[in-house]
Amino acid sequence: MITTHNLGFPRIGAKRELKFALESYWKGESARDDLTSQGVDLRRRHWAHQARLDLVPVGDFAFYDQVLDMSFTLGNLPERVHGFHGDALDNYFRVARGRSAQSAEDHAACCGGVAAGEMTKWFDTNYHYIVPEFTAATAFKLDASRLLEQLAEATTQGVKTKAVIIGPVTYLAIGKAKDESDKLALLPRLLPVYAELLATLAAQGVEWVQIDEPILVTELSAAWQQAFRTAYAALSTGKVKLLLATYFGQLRENLPLACALPVQGVHLDAVNARSEVETLLAQLPKDRVVSLGVINGRNIWKTDLNAVLAWLEPVAKQLGDRLWIAPSCSLLHVPVDLAREQKLDSDVRSWLAFALQKLDELKVLADALNNGRDSVKDALAANQAAIDARRNSPRVNNPTVKAAIDKLDPAAGQRRHVYAQRAPKQAALLKLPAYPTTTIGSFPQTGEVRHARSQFKAGQLDAAGYKAAMQAEIARSVREQETLGLDVLVHGEAERNDMVEYFGEQLDGYAFSQFGWVQSYGSRCVKPPILFGDISRPKAMTVGWIRYAQSLTSKPMKGMLTGPVTILNWSFVRDDQPRSVSCRQLALAIRQEVLDLEKAGVRVIQIDEAALREGLPLRKSQWADYLDWAVESFRITANGVADETQIHTHMCYSEFNDIIASIANMDADVITIETSRSDMELLDAFDNFKYPNEIGPGVYDIHSPNIPTREHIEQLMKKAAERIPAERLWVNPDCGLKTRQWTEVVPALANMVAAAKALRAQG
Repeated sequence: MITTHNLGFPRIGAKRELKFALESYWKGESARDDLTSQGVDLRRRHWAHQARLDLVPVGDFAFYDQVLDMSFTLGNLPERVHGFHGDALDNYFRVARGRSAQSAEDHAACCGGVAAGEMTKWFDTNYHYIVPEFTAATAFKLDASRLLEQLAEATTQGVKTKAVIIGPVTYLAIGKAKDESDKLALLPRLLPVYAELLATLAAQGVEWVQIDEPILVTELSAAWQQAFRTAYAALSTGKVKLLLATYFGQLRENLPLACALPVQGVHLDAVNARSEVETLLAQLPKDRVVSLGVINGRNIWKTDLNAVLAWLEPVAKQLGDRLWIAPSCSLLHVPVDLAREQKLDSDVRSWLAFALQKLDELKVLADALNNGRDSVKDALAANQAAIDARRNSPRVNNPTVKAAIDKLDPAAGQRRHVYAQRAPKQAALLKLPAYPTTTIGSFPQTGEVRHARSQFKAGQLDAAGYKAAMQAEIARSVREQETLGLDVLVHGEAERNDMVEYFGEQLDGYAFSQFGWVQSYGSRCVKPPILFGDISRPKAMTVGWIRYAQSLTSKPMKGMLTGPVTILNWSFVRDDQPRSVSCRQLALAIRQEVLDLEKAGVRVIQIDEAALREGLPLRKSQWADYLDWAVESFRITANGVADETQIHTHMCYSEFNDIIASIANMDADVITIETSRSDMELLDAFDNFKYPNEIGPGVYDIHSPNIPTREHIEQLMKKAAERIPAERLWVNPDCGLKTRQWTEVVPALANMVAAAKALRAQG
């Protein structure tokens, strides 16, 4: 019989219960017991959802991040959080966000000096993790309490458990050395703690441990390949069975390595690495379990079950009981339940599968393999009808859009003159001081704003009332910025629910869920729009709001847009054509908006490409093709304007030192980036690369409630001036301020403006 299992389940809850519990606790509005009880309840429900599986993951639930959980399990806490009162959960939130709960500690005593852990993207997903920190002195000490508590809960519930942990090599690889030390030198210290953890799990009756090593789908040096051999030789005690889990890509040259490791099973992402299944079967020893990820854990389209069965049935016949099937990766990256989507377009809805529906698909496949296709013929017929309907739908393919792409002129991606010729014209028009100050776009989304939006969507507030409410909030944002003394203003984005969803709602080719939330980091959730067809822009999307904001001030007002690459990477994207084609369609649509803003008199336009880097293939050998079409798409969007119009772009939490040449090739007049959590380390790229245009290194960490001091901001900017000429530096936060409170934003921006003035005075 085929074994079914899952690699992980969305932990945020179908109704975002974890988000609201966390935020209530952080504000001091609820007690610790309320938060932990919510965690218990969510785990209970999620395990019940997965009861149809033969093995259910335990340990995939986290109050903030699974990588941060692993750091605490291994006793790897940054030195800066030691010595404060409270317990492990207080320190957990200090590392995650710079402080624990308001009722749990004195802010003045601790929070001014506790820097939140650096955050970056989990491989090529839109999920952010807290980066493990290492030094030459790093020591590890096991604390298995979290995992043991969850295993005890699952046992009480009668769950057929499979413990889930991050593997030692991936843990080291995704961390950052805070000094000049070699991360691999820590492996001999780390492995005994992993061995102790496995022994502890064995003592609790755990049979299988899923040990996640997604770093195996990347290019590894000989030293890192050897680290795998060393690590798994040390962990092959036989006390528990290890399922080595790889996902997000192909193993390629690492496939023989994975097959040779002394583990009891290997999981292969058979969505991305379907071509490697035959090689895996040939090379893996005949006593090992083969787990195949046959359901896409990263996207929300229905699986073509008949097509999967066509290639999977011979594999099942060959392997028998050795075959396990699962989603390709954790279902963390998809929404929980499609059944709640009663307002979603009925055609599009019939083409989709969220987490629970993906488990249904898995069960259909298992039943077909175990009992024959006839046992599930109705389910297979319904699935085939949906697959065929989507494939043949006229709503998916628009000949006019396809013709526009075919006619694209390469000149569309070229500015009229180079930056050196544009910059003086922009300076003469904008008349900005040295170290000009601005923000990244959004201001706090207050309860009043959210209430007006929900009333409008529910039909309880008419269009005129909604417009008045949004204009009032825009006016407030403009007044606050003028009072603070910012140089280039923004309208605050009160009318925008999300930087991608807002645009998708106004583009043909998109559909939207009500409850399709996925976790981005901590309590932050996003509801990606569904890109199901060819993209076009029926009408202007932002011009009215920006024109109104500009009417309230004589200072430059930025037009705020989301770029085509970010809209693509932060959507659930159609899988029936190359991503590059969809991106070019988006580029043409946003280009029209850029040109309309310019016609309306807007002379500063920011086109955010926060997700440019996260779209990179996991292997460097495949980067060039992606960067070619991604940069081309941005340039198509941005470069139809006059020299006097200043184009900004923004990129947030990602390591992009190794693609700096491509970023320069985007030819934005100003780029703003995150540098506050990384203490300006991201500017190391400029030691050897002379970035030609202007840059705003983010000096205010908006993902933490901590308020930066003027002195701290000055210090960061002086570090930046060591690499970038001062005349080309801007002063700004590292991201939008949507998730913060006005009580935090105003003093933080006041300190930022004061720092800029001090820098000007110093010359």
